Amino acid sequence: MTFVRVCGADELEDDTPKRVELDGTPISVVQTEGELFAIHDICSHANVSLAEGEVDDCHIECWLHGSRFDLRSGKPDSLPATRPVPVYPVKIEGDDVLVSLTQES
Repeated sequence: MTFVRVCGADELEDDTPKRVELDGTPISVVQTEGELFAIHDICSHANVSLAEGEVDDCHIECWLHGSRFDLRSGKPDSLPATRPVPVYPVKIEGDDVLVSLTQES
């Protein structure tokens, strides 16, 4: 699995998604509850950025229609979204946040 630097660890704020792009793929990187997540940044219900939504209880909420996605699995737990979004392996090495486009789900 190949990991690529997407941002610096110091660029992340708790519960504040950071939108990045890796090889043309939009990704939201989220630091919350002491963990780090990388989730596809486009809502599966509407073509809007999830990074503009709020993070709460290991979920990210789409700002447009209120669908919530589990940051661990990408699965929606509220309508109108019914399809999951991809999640990606993510890790910190030194001061760098690294993501792999190999999907975990």
